[in-house]
Amino acid sequence: MQSKLGIVVVVGTILLLGTSRPPRATPPTPPTDACALLTQAQVIAVLGVSVGPGQALMTKICKWSEPVRPGAPAKRVMVNLINPQAFVYAKTPVGNGIIKTEVSGIGEDAVYVSAPREPTTLTVKKGAAAFTVTVIGFSDDQTKAKEKTLALDIIAKL
Repeated sequence: MQSKLGIVVVVGTILLLGTSRPPRATPPTPPTDACALLTQAQVIAVLGVSVGPGQALMTKICKWSEPVRPGAPAKRVMVNLINPQAFVYAKTPVGNGIIKTEVSGIGEDAVYVSAPREPTTLTVKKGAAAFTVTVIGFSDDQTKAKEKTLALDIIAKL
């Protein structure tokens, strides 16, 4: 009788363990406040100039700007939260002098987008989140380096 009970307990345990599933992790939701992704101190450290606090321009765009200096180009950073579909578009070749350069080491995927007479923009995707970082007021090489640093700061918060 004890052996039958032992078999029932073993079979029951196997069935219970076989049908139970570990809880699924809830996928992170994409951020909705671009101004919360960087601090004023982070932007100042990367740009090397004093900037004001982040200003929300629209629901998913934030700007940090250097105070206006007469005769000098303003230095600023803009972060724009985009949807993953927009990221796909950012990677799609379009021609017309627009150059798209893949970047490694930032999120799951990243691309610099450069167009004539427009600032270079870094577009990044990580999980369900996608965003652009645009630095204005520096040479193209400086812009790219600063955008990458800021994007890595943002990725750390996602």
